[in-house]
Order: sequence, then structure tokens, then C-alpha cells
Amino acid sequence: MSSSLFRRLVATAIALVVLTLLALNYALTTYAVSIGAPVASVVRSLVLEISAGAALLAAAVALLVSRLLTSRVRRLKRTAEELLGSETNRRAFSEPNDDLGSLERSLTGVGQELRGLVSNLRFESARREAILAGMAEGVLAVDPELKVTFCNQALLGATGFRGDRYQGMGLLQIVREPLLYELIQAVRTTGDPGKLRFHLFSDTPHTFEVTATQLAMPSGRGVIAIFHDITDLERLEQVRKDFVANVSHELRTPLAGIIGYADTLLNGALDDTENRTKFVEIIRANAVRLGSIAADLLVLSELESAADQETEIVSVRGVLESGLLTVDAEARERQVRFVREEIQDLYVAGSRLRLEQAFLNLLANAIKFNRPDGEVRVRVAQNDDGRVAVVIADSGVGIPSQDLPRIFERFYRVDKARSRQVGGTGLGLSIVKHVVERMNGVVTVESQVGKGTTFHVLLPSASSAGSKRRL
Repeated sequence: MSSSLFRRLVATAIALVVLTLLALNYALTTYAVSIGAPVASVVRSLVLEISAGAALLAAAVALLVSRLLTSRVRRLKRTAEELLGSETNRRAFSEPNDDLGSLERSLTGVGQELRGLVSNLRFESARREAILAGMAEGVLAVDPELKVTFCNQALLGATGFRGDRYQGMGLLQIVREPLLYELIQAVRTTGDPGKLRFHLFSDTPHTFEVTATQLAMPSGRGVIAIFHDITDLERLEQVRKDFVANVSHELRTPLAGIIGYADTLLNGALDDTENRTKFVEIIRANAVRLGSIAADLLVLSELESAADQETEIVSVRGVLESGLLTVDAEARERQVRFVREEIQDLYVAGSRLRLEQAFLNLLANAIKFNRPDGEVRVRVAQNDDGRVAVVIADSGVGIPSQDLPRIFERFYRVDKARSRQVGGTGLGLSIVKHVVERMNGVVTVESQVGKGTTFHVLLPSASSAGSKRRL
């Protein structure tokens, strides 16, 4: 380096010393030629003059150097402050060849490198945060002291956490489950991954399957846990088990009757002319019941399948009149009369066969669970919102309020003894619900014990224009 601030300062000091010596030499010379001046006074005066001059010169040099250093230090300070800030303003270095200029240039280069590294780190951190926050699974990370360092929104929502900040909180403050605490503590201690299934009872109960593994952290060994919400899977598994149990029970009863009476016939009752016909009729009735259960199960399976059915424009009045004609004989046998209220000629989009099955199930239930001399009121009209409203109301035994939320479940019966007496598979209302929902409609029920039951079916209205055919 051709020149440096340090060399300049040294050169300035040497120059001051040389000037001082020259001044002293000049003073001594002047003293030697002086005549009549007292020695002490002359020397004192000269020294004071020289000292004052040197002091003034030194002060001026110090002030100049101070201003120069202050300016350069301020530039270095700004450069240092900009190391992790936004893009530094491009400017020329005032002294590119001295030590401070070299330091400023080095700091600027380091700042550019740091900004690039920090930008990449921020991008990666933001991407990881976005991925973890958007995961459907819950994610929880704790430090060696089991203090929470990260928890995504999925888990916070499931646990019902209400706070604004979770960092630094204890594990049990976020997830109040002692078994989970023991699992994470064991994983942190041993380093071996662990799994756990537990129920979390918050605002909405959840069932989680947790996988925990060790997590390397600057402060030591932490733990990261992934929470898989299996609440819906567990509910579906329970529904499947209940369905299998209900199907087994429903099939076992008629099968037991068929086998029992068949064995009776084979063991000699074939020669009993008085009872054999009755036994065969019982066997046939149970076989018909088995066939009905199988048919209804097939209908439910088709309704629940993902395959889209071909839709057509269907006359609601035509379908309802057909259903009333089908159950008319049974209604007369049970002394139940139909009251046709307003029945408008309205149309919906869907399957005529499925809609007729739904109406038949509702009409059949209205007859079976009615009383002698009872009535079934039927009404079809268009609501103010444009939907087609079908109302089927009976004056029968009614449904207790505690049973209303479950009557659309498969095989659910309010009065099991009466249900078996009047027949049926226990799948009728479940079929009704699936048929209506497949047509983008809704079915609701109102009932009072001893006063009767009313079913309301709401379906979107459809225009016949552009349809393939009107049925």
C-alpha cells in the first residue's frame, strides 16, 4: 500500500519535531546576537512563543486528523449497520487505498455475502414454516427442557389453544396428555422413535396417532412429534363394526326361523297335514325378509357408490301417485286412509326409480306405524325459495325426541318389537336419506309421541326445457 493513515500520522509527528528543533535553533541564534537583554527573560519569552506556536499547530493538525477520522469512522459505521440490512447504496470509496478504505471495502463485500446467505435462510425458513403450517397433520417440536419451540395451526386448533404465543410454554400447557409427555421424554432420553395413540378431549374430541423422533438442536437434543388425526377413521371403523354386527343380527333371525322350521319338517312334520303348510309359509316369509334385506343393502351400496347416475326430469306428482297406488291395498287392510292435500305438478332432476323407492318407504312407514282409522296426509308444493316441498304426515304412534337424531341410521329401530311385528328391514329411512341427498335435497322429520310423525322432503326444482324426457 503506497500510503496509509498510520504513515501520515508518523510523518506529521516527525515534521512537528523538526519544526520545533528549527525554531529552537533560531531562538538560540537570535539570543546569541542579542545585546543587553536579560538571559532569563529572553529564554522564557522565546520558549513560551515556541510552545504556543507548537501547541496551535498541534491543535490544528489534531483537529484536521480528528475530522478525517470521524468522517471515515462514520462511513464504516454505516457500512457495518448495512451488513444485514437491505441492499447497500453503491458509492465510491473516499480513500480506496488506505487502511480504513480497505476495511470499508472488505465490510461491504462481507455484507453482500451475508445478505445473500440471510436471504436464502429466510426463504428456506419461510418455505418450511409455510409447509408445516399448511399440513393437515399436527406438528410439535420441543427443546431439551420440553419447552415448545414450534406448533402448527392444525395442532393448535385441535387442542383448542387460545393464547397468542406458544413458544417457551411447557408441553402439558399445549397438549394435556400425560402419556404424550412420557413418550416425548422417553424419546429425548433414549433417542429411539416412539408411537402413541390417545384421545384428546378438548372442545371437539379427537383421536391422534403420534410419531415422535429425536431432533438435533443447538441447545441439545429435542423432540419433534407428528400428530395424525384419525378421528374420522376411527369413527368409520366403528360404523363398519356396528354395520357388520347389525347385518349379522338381522340375517341371523330369519335364517334361524328358516333352519328351525326346515328341520322340523325334515324330522317328521312333513306328515303333519295340519301344520306343514303353516311351517312352509313361515319359511317363505323369512326367505322374503332375507331377500328384502339383501335388496335394500344393494340399493344402499349403489347410492353410496361414486358412480354418477343418469338424471332425468321427474314429475313429483306422478311418482307420488304411483307410490300411493302401490300401498293402497295395505292401507285399506290396516284401515288407514289417505288425505291428498295440495299436490302441484312439479318437476325435479334425478332418478324416477330411486325417488319412487324413497316415497314408498315413507308411505309404508306412515301406514305401518299408524293407528286404526288413522290417516296419512300428503302434500306437494313449491316453497318461496323455489324448491319442491313434499310432506308426508301420519297420525300414528310418533317417535320419542331422543330417537329422532338416529332414525336415518341403518337398522336403527325405535320400537324393535313393533318393528319386527309390522315387518321391514330397518334400512328404509337410510335409503330415503341417501336418495334425497343424491338429488341435492334434504329430508327432515318432526314428531310427537302419540300424535304422529311428519317428514319434509325438499328438492331443487328442475325445468323440463332441455331435458331428455319428462317422466
